[in-house]
Amino acid sequence: MPEDLTNASYKDVWYESADGLRLYARDYPGPEDSSLLPVLCMHGLTRNSADFEWIAAHLARTRRVISVDQRGRGLSEYDSNPANYTPATYVDDMFILLDKLKLENMLVIGTSMGGLMAMLMANMQPARFAGVVFNDIGPELDPVGLDRIKNYVGKHREIRSWDDAVAQTREINETAFPLYTDEEWLRFTKGLYREVDGVPQIAHDPAIAQAVLEADANAVPPDLWPLFTNMAAMPMLLTRGAITDLLALDCVEKMQEIAPDLEVVNVPDRGHAPMLDESVAVAAIDDFFARVDPS
Repeated sequence: MPEDLTNASYKDVWYESADGLRLYARDYPGPEDSSLLPVLCMHGLTRNSADFEWIAAHLARTRRVISVDQRGRGLSEYDSNPANYTPATYVDDMFILLDKLKLENMLVIGTSMGGLMAMLMANMQPARFAGVVFNDIGPELDPVGLDRIKNYVGKHREIRSWDDAVAQTREINETAFPLYTDEEWLRFTKGLYREVDGVPQIAHDPAIAQAVLEADANAVPPDLWPLFTNMAAMPMLLTRGAITDLLALDCVEKMQEIAPDLEVVNVPDRGHAPMLDESVAVAAIDDFFARVDPS
């Protein structure tokens, strides 16, 4: 078990999207005199800012950290139009947040979908980003992992208790975290659910699944390699679950061919995606940020 950092303080940030949704982020201020680059943390498809609770608190000992809830997740407002649940829309929301917070030079940690967003953002406003950590994601997604995601997203059973919630969370994620203890499963589950009238409810809009489930299985996925190629000179770190089913080794090898300076760390006993509280991941992120920070 990593050190307990769950009591780290942060400020609630509320802001409005271009289409009028009330969105949320956590702002861990860090030391007032810190000259280190701030960090933007962006989660995966069905997750929220709680995903980064540990790593954000750890990093906030020395620097400012912003951890977001994308629209339809966590405390952010749900969108009445599910067609807006797309990375392009989320990216627009992120730039509004960054402008509100006056963040012009930063580091990024992007898990899964958040990493895809980081690719888009670094191509749109490259001068704004000093380095990117891709957490178990690349320009090409393994169909095995995509099929697994399609089999559970938007299909959660009715939950009546925290025991039910833990059981469902474990059923969906146990292949990715084979060594988790009961305590770790409960902590993980409490990041995915919120209690409403004494009953746990999944902390995302089930409608976010629509774009995933309705996608034509024969459709050609968007080619993200040009976006990654454009980033080849940017400092990048890839944290990969050693047993992931979404990021194949041949994709990683191609990434390294395109960006020879890309650092790759495999996190043992983790699938998709590492929680970034694992010692090997924490050490890699700390070292990477130390090299990218201004001297």
